[in-house]
Amino acid sequence: MNHSVKKKKSIIEQAHNASGKEQLTQVIQQLNLLISDSSNDIELLHTRALLYEKQQQWGSAINDYLKILTIDKNDKKAQVQTESLKTILKYNNMDIYSSPNTNNDPWFE
Repeated sequence: MNHSVKKKKSIIEQAHNASGKEQLTQVIQQLNLLISDSSNDIELLHTRALLYEKQQQWGSAINDYLKILTIDKNDKKAQVQTESLKTILKYNNMDIYSSPNTNNDPWFE
């Protein structure tokens, strides 16, 4: 087995088992190095997006999913996760107390 393939599999395994901010950040940094060498690797981008989600870095996760969709527009996981994260951002950024406009009230959807 190729050395870089072993390294990739090892980092992906670490990513799926990572927890805690420090460990997540460390694995993201390792993924960044691998992605810089092969920026169109969908598996690495999915893995990094997952870690961004664990850290609640919604924008970074969406960016990775959108990058995946530029590579493979039919990637179902990227499509679903992008829409899901956009919904999370919509609710996080909505201040229902700043405007009495009930057209944007999330409770009426």
